[in-house]
Amino acid sequence: MTMPSFTFATAGEIRFGRDTAARAVPDLAALHERILLVTGADSARADWLRRGLEAAGATLSGLPIPGEPTLAMIEAGVEQGRAAGVGVVVAIGGGAAIDAGKAIAALIPAFRPVTDHLEVVGKDLPLDRPPLPCAAIPTTAGTGAEVTRNAVIAVPEHRRKVSLRDARILPRIAIVDPALTDGCPRDVTLASGLDAITQVIEPYLCTRANPMTDALCRAAIPVGLTSLATLMTGPDATARDRMAWVSLCGGLALANAGLGVVHGLAGPLGGLSGAAHGAICGALLPHGLAANAAASCDPAVQTRIGEVRGWIAGALGGSDAQALSTLAGWSRGAGLPGLDALGISAGARDAAASAAAASSSMRANPVALDKGQLSEIMDRAR
Repeated sequence: MTMPSFTFATAGEIRFGRDTAARAVPDLAALHERILLVTGADSARADWLRRGLEAAGATLSGLPIPGEPTLAMIEAGVEQGRAAGVGVVVAIGGGAAIDAGKAIAALIPAFRPVTDHLEVVGKDLPLDRPPLPCAAIPTTAGTGAEVTRNAVIAVPEHRRKVSLRDARILPRIAIVDPALTDGCPRDVTLASGLDAITQVIEPYLCTRANPMTDALCRAAIPVGLTSLATLMTGPDATARDRMAWVSLCGGLALANAGLGVVHGLAGPLGGLSGAAHGAICGALLPHGLAANAAASCDPAVQTRIGEVRGWIAGALGGSDAQALSTLAGWSRGAGLPGLDALGISAGARDAAASAAAASSSMRANPVALDKGQLSEIMDRAR
């Protein structure tokens, strides 16, 4: 078999393992004497990092990100970073904080307005200057944003979430320390975990899958399913470690292959409703897989969906044939809300079905789905 051509890009350096974050503090401080420290809403959770960086001689400017980053938050962060004369951005938190950090690092040196570089609602122009170095430290196992080349930004006036994309957005250092996810609330663990699992399933099925991403996804999908099931029964450090690895694999895979219908719908739905991205993905996942299985005539796609069914059944029980309904029932039983409970209206679903066709994620879906099929996926996820 002829091996396909592909490229694979990721963070300049990935450090994985318990306590890697604390050990990395001197190296982070050495990146530049002035640092913009981007955190989640509860900036106190990063006090250990702040103290460590200051003890190492860095001057910090702190920026908490209270939720999923909006255009206004990014613009304010850019101005703050410029005023403080920072030379590096360190982002610690969930995917929102890391996306904000990547975007701000990219845009502080830029000459053009932020919107000139945004897809869909802007001009989608390439960055006119290289970004500042960025270091990313996730505290949830979900988005894999520490190794992706885009940053998702909400634009409320357009009711959309869009991406700033550039290969140079990839962090200089990605530090994945599973200990930082210990104690994550159960509902956040569930939603972010299902997002991570979605992000190893969709690249495995998508049209741009390649041998490198296949290797990551084949290893990560069953581990993610069994580890998340374990975490829903109680604390387990080994399962936390494994979910952090699965999340990292998802970021690597989606950045170098693509996604599919679940993320194609989740982006517009999040922008229209403000609902949490991971919860939307979890609600849509089994129904998006079922729609792809029903619509595809490609034997290779059917084979891969069959493998996914087998991994789900192996983790959650039941037969391969019923695996997708098993996943849907298990997720609801574990406490995942449906789209109705997430506050996603019929109008938002209709608008998302129209908008999804233009999303970058949908372009990699293994089969074309029309608006009626997309609407059915969302109806089943209610």
